[in-house]
Amino acid sequence: MKRDFLSVRDFTQEEILESFELARDMKKDRMKYNDSLKGQTLALIFEKPSLRTRTTFDVGIQQLGGYSLYLSPNEISLGKRESVYDVAKNLERMVQGIMIRTFAHQIVEDMAKHARIPIINGLTDLLHPCQAMADYLTILEHKGKLDNSIKVVYVGDGNNVAHSLMYAGARLGVNVTVSTPRGFEPNAIVWKNAVEDAQTKGAKIEIVHDPIEAVKDADVIYTDVWASMGQESETEKRKQIFHPYQVNSKLMSYAKPDAIFMHCLPAHRGDEVTDEVIDSPQSVVFDEAENRLHAQKAIMYKLMK
Repeated sequence: MKRDFLSVRDFTQEEILESFELARDMKKDRMKYNDSLKGQTLALIFEKPSLRTRTTFDVGIQQLGGYSLYLSPNEISLGKRESVYDVAKNLERMVQGIMIRTFAHQIVEDMAKHARIPIINGLTDLLHPCQAMADYLTILEHKGKLDNSIKVVYVGDGNNVAHSLMYAGARLGVNVTVSTPRGFEPNAIVWKNAVEDAQTKGAKIEIVHDPIEAVKDADVIYTDVWASMGQESETEKRKQIFHPYQVNSKLMSYAKPDAIFMHCLPAHRGDEVTDEVIDSPQSVVFDEAENRLHAQKAIMYKLMK
């Protein structure tokens, strides 16, 4: 039976932890898995540009012995030039898996519904599950555990990255605090699902509007751009609103002394984070970026093997 990865909630806690162990093994010994997906092709559908998603999926499938096929917006234009249904029914006969990076989450839901091959969500406006997998793999590497003794604080816009951090934290039993201005809180349905999932694992998902209060006793401080793709017209307005939420050395000082700093990248230096933080010894942003490769290889292996 085919499986998809559209949300972190598609994996159980045990499956997430198994994926992390697999990813760590792949990271340690790349050649051990170099023919795991031999002869298989992953279609890469991009409606949004990317450095890390494009590189890590492209390189990742090749390191597993497979091939990638890049499909740009001009070649498909999902739902416009050709329906999602028709794209799904064509590709399922030609490739063995599809990764989609797009705007509306409904597109990946529809693709998964119609295609008989695995679908991987490379990012939508609602969720960024592959990023969250890499994030918690990185936290595991630096903190040695993933449980309710760990406090992850996300500071900034309640966007797709925040949503997936909450979902993954809730699944794993890690406490997640979101600190954002009023009116920019996470999606209400995502929030409800995350809170309910966390309760079964003895973890807490909370919103704390005061960033200083939020980061107290934090093990991880995480931020993202204030204006995501598609929100460029709001950039200047958001800069004024989010300025008190900038992650700088003063804000970091309220967290635990050994707290790490994370960012999904690309970063707008001087806006959501200062150079002194992102370039500090506490920053693990490039470990995090590298782990996109290893986490996604594990996901592809689990779905396509």
